[in-house]
Amino acid sequence: MTKRLAAVIAVTALGLSVPAQAQAHGTDPLKDMTLAEKVGQMFVSYVYGDSATAPSAADAAANQAKFGADVSTGAQAVAKYHLGGVIYFTWSHNLNSPNQIAGLSNGLQAAAMADTGIPLQISTDQEGGVVNRIGAPLAVSPGNMALGATFDPRTAESAAKVSGEELKALGINTVDAPVVDVNTNPRNSADGVRSFSDRTNHVSLFTKFAVKGYEAAKIGTQAKHFPGLGDTTVNTDNGVAITNETRQQILATHVPPFRAAIRQGVTSVMAAHIIAPALDPTNRPASLSKPIITGLLRQQLHFNGVVITDALDAAALRDYTDQQIVVDAVNAGVDELLMPRNVPLAIQSLLDAVADGTVPEQRIDQSVRRILKTKTFPPYVSDTPTVGTPEHLATMAAAAARSITVLRRDATLPLRAGQHVLVTGWGVTTTTNLAAALGATRFYTGSPSDAVIAQAVAAAQQADVTVVTTYNAWSDTTQQKLVAALLATGRPIVVAAVGAPYDLASFPSAPTYVAAYDYQPVSVTALANVLQGKARATGRLPVTIDGLYPYGSGLSDRR
Repeated sequence: MTKRLAAVIAVTALGLSVPAQAQAHGTDPLKDMTLAEKVGQMFVSYVYGDSATAPSAADAAANQAKFGADVSTGAQAVAKYHLGGVIYFTWSHNLNSPNQIAGLSNGLQAAAMADTGIPLQISTDQEGGVVNRIGAPLAVSPGNMALGATFDPRTAESAAKVSGEELKALGINTVDAPVVDVNTNPRNSADGVRSFSDRTNHVSLFTKFAVKGYEAAKIGTQAKHFPGLGDTTVNTDNGVAITNETRQQILATHVPPFRAAIRQGVTSVMAAHIIAPALDPTNRPASLSKPIITGLLRQQLHFNGVVITDALDAAALRDYTDQQIVVDAVNAGVDELLMPRNVPLAIQSLLDAVADGTVPEQRIDQSVRRILKTKTFPPYVSDTPTVGTPEHLATMAAAAARSITVLRRDATLPLRAGQHVLVTGWGVTTTTNLAAALGATRFYTGSPSDAVIAQAVAAAQQADVTVVTTYNAWSDTTQQKLVAALLATGRPIVVAAVGAPYDLASFPSAPTYVAAYDYQPVSVTALANVLQGKARATGRLPVTIDGLYPYGSGLSDRR
């Protein structure tokens, strides 16, 4: 270990990683690794705390509960279990500020480099839009469906490049994106606006350019969720998701975007916990299915990069033991195991499986070689990262501006100076930001009770124009009742969807309907500019609203 550590220090000084150096000299990077170190590389977990070595007392206790009494810090967890990766979340207190995040990343990398000499994969779900872990001062991207609404894949490329560069500055070397599912089911609670479109070709093209943008930023990428969640209604985080589509339907509709990602050189593919009987008659989740991972992804699509599972603590796997999950996933062809419910037990289960021959060590080596090939990045970053530059912010603002889609418009738009405008509806922050941008009065309702609806109606009757925001109202009858009550006043009403555009089907009589696709501040600003006539609405619908508007619809203001 002493010789290896000395080599690590020398390599680090050059800004290189050990696997890159080993490959350059033609040596085997697995040669000096113990079985425990190799197995550890296959696990990606979260750790608690905003510091690698000095977490709060509460976060130290949370780490002890998760990893054992002798592990109170993230650095100790990385070293004890030789973890290959760490994933950041707000709820695990990893994401407070750019300087703090960079410091955390450097501290965790120091632990990994001192332990195995192998850089740590550090990731987060910075998809943009509704799934976005780090906000301002970073330049935050609109979501995939907003980007898809621009009908220009170069927008996805430029947004991905900016997002990738900013994450890299924080020491986050892998982005858990892009989502490449084709959202064929309007009632999909897993994807929705996380998808570029409901059209396979549209998603495939935007996937290619998004991966290209991340690659330009030199950040690892992750196409998800294989073999596609677009046809489902259940989010696998909350329950079991099943697709009853035929094999031919799945291969024709949902698999092509993954093929596009692979051809573009995507680093990794995330295996979903979806059950697809047409692909595996045993009804095993895709993440545990050899016919799906090895048969389809490896052999048919010729993907030889890293396959990572979706989170293993998902409700979709509740009927499987920790041991079953780990062993079955690895034997299915998976390389990285994300967020096991019990990290010590999961790692020991894989070690035991190798010892008793259930999993050949050769199979472990196969995965670790794939993982190490991705770890060619310098482990450390500046403690004072630069993010949210004017150029980066402008890129995201331009993307959002091109996404806003007006499907219906009456004389209410554009809003006029001097009008008393009321902003009401869904989203505490969304309604606050929109009201501020419009100089409007705000009455927040969320998913309202009848009493709150009555208050909103009374406020609308006193306003010249009411803008009501909705978020996936197709699944929320209280939001539907609110919009219906506002429309019944006969006053000028503008409905603005800040989630999936399918909401219009729930109130088809709305005379003015605008789709913003997400509630990130950059998108809310773009929405306000369109409502006020400061900007043209150039977006088009990247999905179909059944019975109302086909793919490509939009009252474009292009000149």
